[in-house]
Amino acid sequence: MNHRIVTFGEIMLRLATPGFERFSQIKQFNASFGGGEANVAVSLANFGLKTDYVTRLPKNDIADSCIMELRRLNVGTDKIIFGGDRIGIYFLENGAVARPSKVIYDRANSAIAEIKPGMVDWDSVFEGATWFHWTGITPAISEGAALACKEAIEVANKKGITVSTDLNFRKNLWKWGKKAPEVMPDLVSGCDIILGNEEDAEKVFGIHPEGVDVTKGHVEAAAYESVCRQLMQKFPRAKKVIITLRGSINANHNTWSGVLWDGKKLYEAPVYDITHIVDRVGGGDSFMGGLIYGLITFPGDDQRALNFAVAASCLKHTIHGDFNMVNVKEVETLMGGDASGRVSR
Repeated sequence: MNHRIVTFGEIMLRLATPGFERFSQIKQFNASFGGGEANVAVSLANFGLKTDYVTRLPKNDIADSCIMELRRLNVGTDKIIFGGDRIGIYFLENGAVARPSKVIYDRANSAIAEIKPGMVDWDSVFEGATWFHWTGITPAISEGAALACKEAIEVANKKGITVSTDLNFRKNLWKWGKKAPEVMPDLVSGCDIILGNEEDAEKVFGIHPEGVDVTKGHVEAAAYESVCRQLMQKFPRAKKVIITLRGSINANHNTWSGVLWDGKKLYEAPVYDITHIVDRVGGGDSFMGGLIYGLITFPGDDQRALNFAVAASCLKHTIHGDFNMVNVKEVETLMGGDASGRVSR
């Protein structure tokens, strides 16, 4: 079966401080593009799957540059619609050791924030599609974006397309009048695959693991089985619930793993000790991209799919920018136990 994955959300201009400099120190920013759903599309394209990214962009040179970058990375862009006056921006200050990273959003009144239901012809977008992915960031942007997302999920459900979501709770974005717990349940009820972390489950649905402190640098995977069970009970359409497990020792040193619950069995991935993080932004998106690839490519082997997702996102922590610029062979090498980093020649 030929698979085509559609993702929908906001892509932004990313302005990051060079190295580990603070906002107050810099004279210039490193410019690139990024956004949750676009990051997933790039990962999948790198893994050789056909992807289409849907968003709304203004007609200007910055948006044109963004589209050219996506095309360069083999992401389909012909489903993008146009309108509005600006592309959203986010500023990133990379943290180090005990100093956390900082993100400042400048995305109010962006083109996609002003999207309305009916602007995207979802019947046309989903023609021939097999998978649709969205994240909790999109409905947080504006009421129009939330309604457009709901519209997309409903059409995908009618067409029998697999729908996945990354809950991706961002408290600083929910400013348009309703909060995540008021909006997200209706959207997530249409999803077949649910990804989240301990904060997403607690802040959005009031679900949390007991006796776990992620600030201690170690996370007991089995403690999340209760979270998975509760999410699946709340959203019975879901076939799989996945939790990413990040233990934060400091800004540059994390442990990283994940669990997958299929309704009967809890699968646990290996734990990676990431001692020198280059850039963790987009880590969850790279996990989602790896997971979608794994579930499509290794049907019936949830353990392998989960292991692929964790290894792919582990590698993302070594790469500057939002996009996970790795291929299948590199992920499989790490899955096979080769974490030596020896020169390949």
